[in-house]
Amino acid sequence: IPGDRLETAVAIAKDAGLLQNPEDKAISSAQLNKMSDEEVKRMIPHIRVIARALPTDKSRMVRLCQEMNLVVGMTGDGVNDAPALKQADVGVAMGITGTEVSKDASSMILADDNFATIIKAVLNGRNVYRNIKNAIQFLLSGNMAAIIAVLVCSVAALPSPFKPVHLLFINLLTDSLPALAIGMEPSDPELLKQKPRKPEEGILTGKFVSHLFGYGALIAAATMAAFCMGLNRSDAMGATMAFATLTLARLFHGFTCRSERSLVDLKFSTNLWSIGAFAAGTLLLAAVLFLPGLQILFEVTPLSGIEYA
Repeated sequence: IPGDRLETAVAIAKDAGLLQNPEDKAISSAQLNKMSDEEVKRMIPHIRVIARALPTDKSRMVRLCQEMNLVVGMTGDGVNDAPALKQADVGVAMGITGTEVSKDASSMILADDNFATIIKAVLNGRNVYRNIKNAIQFLLSGNMAAIIAVLVCSVAALPSPFKPVHLLFINLLTDSLPALAIGMEPSDPELLKQKPRKPEEGILTGKFVSHLFGYGALIAAATMAAFCMGLNRSDAMGATMAFATLTLARLFHGFTCRSERSLVDLKFSTNLWSIGAFAAGTLLLAAVLFLPGLQILFEVTPLSGIEYA
């Protein structure tokens, strides 16, 4: 949508590969202004060039595309681009050749004026969103496991499977480390192969919720199995075994929540933070279970080798 004359714009568009098919259209600002909004909307799938474009033409095109529920990205470097850059869903200004007005109106500035940088920005943005979503899934599914275990014990009139200090230990120490490691997950090029998500789509999708309850139920089942084994000896033994199982299960769960892809594909070495978080969490758990002073503080009972297994 340049201010150049039609012949110049068409020549550049052909070099850029924008005018390849017979149905591709190149029009001038004068032709555009003779058409109604509905006529323009019908032509939008085929319009490739609008020459001699005015600032109002650019803003109008952005508005019409948005009315068609399209997500609009606008690039520009001049003062005349500013209104459209501001109105677009994503305005992209040039960092080197762009005017200050266009930069202020944009949501993204290309510091190197290289459009290929947008690809890196999209990958980075998708990675940040994925890591936030995975960290939320890790925290909620782990807490879901504890809630299910406590709820089952309440309904079955069994003693509480956890002491308050156990839940504090899990939430403040062993949970925070894997969650931080998930946030450090590096960008995966496979993210660029995914279709863009719908702007109105929230985090709690059907797939996300099913994973949440599935993982929570699985960890809760392992925890309750350990609790029932220990309960045969004493309430304290059951609570200790439930606490140890839940803590270790959630540390392992940190690896599961790194990505939807298999760890065989991802490899452990691509995120050393997750290995460090698991090791640190395991050492903290071992200290609570084996050190006499911490055993008293955290109200745990010494276990035998078979019970640890």
